[in-house]
Amino acid sequence: MDGKGRARDNSRTERFFRSLKYELIYLNEYENPRALRRAITAYLRFYHTERPHQALGYATPEEIHARVA
Repeated sequence: MDGKGRARDNSRTERFFRSLKYELIYLNEYENPRALRRAITAYLRFYHTERPHQALGYATPEEIHARVA
């Protein structure tokens, strides 16, 4: 399913990385790669458990997963 001209295949991934960069990486300076890695880990936790997503009806991914499971 991947290849040239398949822009929709990667849209979710690209949107996530855009959010990561604009909400975390571009707003902060990091002393070393370890500090950046810790910040990304914390952001992932926030992204999945606290941050509401418009595409999910302003629910979090964790809430949606709990409803489905």
